[in-house]
Amino acid sequence: MEIGIDSFAAFVTDRDGNPVGTAENAMQELLERIKLADEKGLDVFSIGEHHRKEFLDSATSVILAAAAGMTQNIRLSSAVTVLSAADPVRVFQQFATLDLVSKGRAEMVVGRGSFTEAFPLFGLRLEDYDKLFAEKLGLLLQINEQETVTWSGKFRPALDKQPIYPRPVQKTLPIWLGVGGTPGSFVRAGSLGLPLMVAVIGGETHRFRSLVDLYREAGDKAGFSQDQLKVGLHSLGYVGRSHEEAVEAYYPGYAETFTRIGRERGWPPVTRGHFEAQNAKRGAYLIGEPEEVAEKILRHSESLGGIDRFTFQMDNAGLSHQQLSDSIALIGEEVIPMVKKG
Repeated sequence: MEIGIDSFAAFVTDRDGNPVGTAENAMQELLERIKLADEKGLDVFSIGEHHRKEFLDSATSVILAAAAGMTQNIRLSSAVTVLSAADPVRVFQQFATLDLVSKGRAEMVVGRGSFTEAFPLFGLRLEDYDKLFAEKLGLLLQINEQETVTWSGKFRPALDKQPIYPRPVQKTLPIWLGVGGTPGSFVRAGSLGLPLMVAVIGGETHRFRSLVDLYREAGDKAGFSQDQLKVGLHSLGYVGRSHEEAVEAYYPGYAETFTRIGRERGWPPVTRGHFEAQNAKRGAYLIGEPEEVAEKILRHSESLGGIDRFTFQMDNAGLSHQQLSDSIALIGEEVIPMVKKG
């Protein structure tokens, strides 16, 4: 199993959600953490895409290209590229260029996105949410397989025998489909034979087993082998020296962030009881000391019928650069060996 980090390039924020420090420093610290993750043997580091004040990840491929020059082995991916609001030609060109810069370490996770700021920003209609994604995904996959493309659709000008460059180092770019809890998204990934990245940021992870089974069944019906149908899991997590240390470091910023986002989406304020339930044995969160986190990753993998990749989302809880770095070191030095030992 591969283990990695998903980052939203988040600022540390105060109680009102205002960034603390400068964007320049926050970006440099993020690049230092990616370098550290590479040194500690993590398999993948992924950067999200948002268009909000508290996140610095609107130009994902630029951050990853900067990281490529500072790293040697770690895979560099998006998490997720909001494909509905992007031009698939440009997305492919950006990540093919990243693949050249990184000597074949580029990947992407594409999805519709859980935040909607990109739609008004780029003049798109939320009513076209799924239609945009389906059409653009089809074009991206065609470009990934074919150097010269003929294509037509509703939301982008047609292409007539148009060559698209550059081409990546890898024969094709690995493209994962990022999904939440919509059954149709799992079926779509399986039908296309795409690796699946499941974002479980609440509830109990084992409850997603039926959806993962839908994915595998759809892939089987479409003629793909089970070896081709990879499953990844993205969850909130943070590793400390002890359970108590991890929870006390993580909870205050988590509560502030998710209560603030909840006001936008109509969620109730976060409570300590709710948090503890999410971080319990069967809950989705992985916040604790190395052994319990490793055991939980393995338990989640078993409950989903086996996973190929797990990624921690930890930089949306107001944690300092030092705290995040210490957690990455613990993941590399202690969690990964225990997970691989099984």
